[in-house]
Amino acid sequence: MAVARRIVSIGECMIEMSGGEDRTYRLGYAGDTLNSAWYLRALLGQDWSVDYVTGLGEDRYSNDIRSFLDGNGIGTSHIQTIPGRRPGLYIIHQEKGDRHFTYWRDTSAAKLLADDKQALAKAVEKAELVYFSGITLAILAPRARGRLLGAIVKARDNGARIAFDTNIRPALWSSPRVMCSVLTAAASLCDIVLPTHTDEAPLFGDKSADETADRYLELGVEEVVVKDGAGEAVIATAGERVRIAPRPGAKVVDATGAGDSFNGAYLSARLNGKGLAAAAEAAHRTAGIVIGHKGALVDPKLIQQPA
Repeated sequence: MAVARRIVSIGECMIEMSGGEDRTYRLGYAGDTLNSAWYLRALLGQDWSVDYVTGLGEDRYSNDIRSFLDGNGIGTSHIQTIPGRRPGLYIIHQEKGDRHFTYWRDTSAAKLLADDKQALAKAVEKAELVYFSGITLAILAPRARGRLLGAIVKARDNGARIAFDTNIRPALWSSPRVMCSVLTAAASLCDIVLPTHTDEAPLFGDKSADETADRYLELGVEEVVVKDGAGEAVIATAGERVRIAPRPGAKVVDATGAGDSFNGAYLSARLNGKGLAAAAEAAHRTAGIVIGHKGALVDPKLIQQPA
């Protein structure tokens, strides 16, 4: 039996409380890199394995997260157990047609996911694709960030492609200067970067999605996928640039996870041999379905295309 080709996604899985009508909430599990792993798993065949790398505790909800991931085909063998820690939690509030988040993550086990250098190296071993985000970096202490980036460099040296969503969250960083410096350094180590123009522009001064793409190409990034909400995505390499708009008419129920699902669908399409434009079209299509449902993770059957 052939060994499955391996994808590793690294970050924080949190308890998600969504809904809120009449103060009734639905409990789920989500987090930016987990969301993308979910859509990668949903859209790739069984010749691929998708592993999630994070830290969890020994409590009931940590155990439930492991069971949830296992039950949905996402590997958990490289999740570290951190005694005395628990998963972070967030509540989604819908107000005036937009999302607002309240977080409890100060003692999240995922903050220690890069403390064990050997475990981290083992987790990315023999991966064909390693995916992480700016949030992954933001929750780590400075030395732990260094360990994570060191493991990623080694994985790349061993043949893995590295994909990175800058996923800018200023509240998680000690200062804008540190945030911009770390994100730029991390992006320079990557093959594919998937930023969001409206998040990048206030910090880096990009006047357009094209300027965002150009800035990352100048760092040596091979492929840049600039998301822009309901606007066109700009996908750029040194020799090709395409602009793909989402299909009109998508109904927004909850935009949580839209960008993450776009990333997962885009990367899965590229891994399946699709070109830049076709991959972006598939990504927009998936994100358009996800925003029509509550919570970050939708039933895989809703996004899987018939053969």
